[in-house]
Order: sequence, then C-alpha cells, then structure tokens
Amino acid sequence: MIETKAGFVVFGVHKDGLKDPAGDPFIDGRVIEMAKDALKGEGLTLAEEELVIASKQEAKDVILKMAKDDSVDSLVLFSGTWVWAAHLVAAIRAFSRTGKGIVIWTYPGSQGWRPVGGLVLTAALNEVGIQHRFVYGGADEAWRVASYCKASALRQRIDMTTLMAFGGRGMGQTCGVADPSQWMRVFGIDIDSRDTYELLETAKNITAAKVEQAYDMIAERFTAPAGKTAENERAVRLYLALKELKERGDFDFYTIQSFPGMGDYYSATCFAQSMMLDDGVPTSTLCDFNTAMTSIMITFLSGERIYYGDLQNIDKDKKEIRIIGDGTVPPSLADGKGASLATHGIPTEGAAGGMSVNLTCKPGKGVLARLTRVNGEFRMIMVRCRVDAPDARELESRRNECGIPFWPHAFVTVEGDMEKLVANWNNEYACLGYGEWLYQQIIDFCELVGIETVLP
Repeated sequence: MIETKAGFVVFGVHKDGLKDPAGDPFIDGRVIEMAKDALKGEGLTLAEEELVIASKQEAKDVILKMAKDDSVDSLVLFSGTWVWAAHLVAAIRAFSRTGKGIVIWTYPGSQGWRPVGGLVLTAALNEVGIQHRFVYGGADEAWRVASYCKASALRQRIDMTTLMAFGGRGMGQTCGVADPSQWMRVFGIDIDSRDTYELLETAKNITAAKVEQAYDMIAERFTAPAGKTAENERAVRLYLALKELKERGDFDFYTIQSFPGMGDYYSATCFAQSMMLDDGVPTSTLCDFNTAMTSIMITFLSGERIYYGDLQNIDKDKKEIRIIGDGTVPPSLADGKGASLATHGIPTEGAAGGMSVNLTCKPGKGVLARLTRVNGEFRMIMVRCRVDAPDARELESRRNECGIPFWPHAFVTVEGDMEKLVANWNNEYACLGYGEWLYQQIIDFCELVGIETVLP
C-alpha cells in the first residue's frame, strides 16, 4: 500500500482571531484539529500550513509551494469561514496543472459560516473547470477525503513509470491489447516491449547458488519444499530472471506472453508470476494489459496482494463467482491450509511444463474489478464482494467440479445486479482485491483519469 501525503490548508477571510458579533471566533480551531486528526486516522500524512489563506498573495505563497513539493500528492482545502473565491482560484488552477488531486472539505455547522466558504469555492472551481472533489461532512466522513487523496497518490506514483511487455499477445486475446499512446495519455505509463530472448538468456545464466537460495525461500512460503527437478528449476530460474531485470531498472511493472512461446519451449510462467505478485510487483499473463493495469491499482491501494483468474463459473441465483487461475496466485493469499506447489498440467497451453501454485483463497471482503475497453475507450467494471471459505467437507468436491482441482480457487459472493454484471463484464477475467476501501478508491482514481465506471 502506498503512503499518501496531502497538503492541508485552511481558507477564510475572517481569520487571525477575528470574532463574530456574538463574540465567538469565526474560525473554530477545535474543528480544524478534529479534521486533521480524522485524516491522520485514515492513514494520511499531512503537510500542514499554519497560515489561513485569504488574499491572492497568500494563496500563491502557500498553494504553489504545495504544488512544487514532490512529496505532496494532493491538496485539502478546508473551509474555515467564508472567502472571496476569486482570490484563491488562480493559485488553485496552477496547482491543478500538476495532476495532483484537490479536495474542498467543509465541516458542517452554522457557527463560522463554513458552508458558505466551501460552497462558493467549489462553485468557482466548477465555473472555471478545475477538477476537484467537494466533501461536506464531519470527522466520520474523513474517509471520503482520504479516498480521493489516496487515488491521487496512485496517479502520482505511476506517472513516468514503465510497463514492460515480454513477447506478444497470448492465446489470441483481443480483449487485453493496448494502445501505448493511450496509456501514456491516460496513466502517464510508458509501454516498452521486447521479445523473450533476453529474459530466457538471463534465466539460463542465473548461478546455481542463487537457485539454491531460492529453493530455501520457496520452502518458507509453501507447505512443502519444491522438488529439485529440471522442470522446477527452469520455473525458479524464470522467476529469478524477472527479479533481476526488475532490479536492474528495466521496468516497474510487466506483462508476459506466457504461451504460445516461453511456456512451450522453456517453462510455464505460473510460478514466476505468483512469486512476483507476492513480492508486490504488479503483473499479468498473456500480455493482457487491462489486467495489468487493474493489478497496478489493487496492488498499490490494497495492502494485500491481488489474485487474477478466469470467471470460471457464475451462479446468478447464489450470486457466487468462482475464480480459477491457471496456477498463478500469490501464496500469501492462502487460507489456513496454506499454499502448495503443483504442476501446470495443460500440455496444450505450455508443453514445457513448470510449477504452479495451488491454494484456496482466504476469507475476506473486497472487490472484483477489471479494466476493459469498449470501442477503444477504457471502462472499469467493479462490484463489492466477499471471499468465502467452503466447509472442509465439501471443499474437495467443489474444487473437483472444474476438472482442474489443482489450480487456485476463490469462492466469491458478490453484491449487485447479476444480470447487469454479466451483461457488462466484457472479458473472461476478474481481479480480486482485498479491502473494502478499494471500491471507493478505484472509483476516485477512475474519476481522476477520466475512466467511466460500471457498478452493477
């Protein structure tokens, strides 16, 4: 989970202890402290500004300083009392050019005329066309402010990063291709690409000592150590090669063709993908760029690792979706039985074989989501969900139903309209993210970058 730092600035013309005719200060310092404490409780770090801004010069001095501070991801403008919006709007406009999110937060209450200040400023920004979030609520709604700030932090973190594509389109996927210019325009991410030759050569040249160390590490994450076969060693080497290229700085995230290609003549990528995801590196299989972008969002916002796989079965009556990936899942998502190692097991889709990961995903709440494209334009479909743990007596039979019981399973109950979900899902994959907060934060991120959301 990324750290988020927000600038916190109070605005209002009646400041510096000025009292209203009833004898009370227009700006209530207790309210300001409650607001700041609430944001910190939501996990934000604040860059606090003591000066309450009212004039054009004050706005320039404070807001432009926040704009130039690379550690600040967003700006929270807190309504202390009413304000002359024209004195602030130019500096806010300049701040908005950085791409950092802007929140105007108004704490309810008649004293101090706070609603007037908040409403006049949000109206001014709407008039000029400055993207922002207006929040009217107390400390119990600080999560709404924090959500937008965290979405802005994600936008800042991915700007000027690189996603590497190893190989071309896997399994003839049409619903996962990318337009590199669109990715740069929307996300600020450069898509680089190369064939798998360098990756393969790097894997072959990994030293025996590093492979042996990897086996020791694998034993710590799984219920039993990996057998030291030639097939398993190739899978380990592929993982270590990806780590080496990542550490060398070739990319921040990646996607890989898997098969046809690498999985046919060297090793299936399942184990390597599982371990890289577990290491916190967003990725996807089959050069599926839409899953890769969803992986980036969830990895940075969740605090848990992501699981992506097929929507292998959809029970509309029970609202249950079964997600089964082809051997790729972070072992840290295992239920109490832990994660074990298996073989890929499908010779028509990776004849070289290779290790895969076998587990049932642990219980929890979160989202099912995936970025898609419709007529070339991005769209995010997402539902809230609960991951269930089937009764031990029925788990084996339920896993056997798909015909490939040794691949990872997640049994997910979703919220929302199932007919609308099926009609709009628009691909065969789903990305499972743990954390109830993801729902709003992904919505906020999509709003920031101009992506339509479909919420069945």
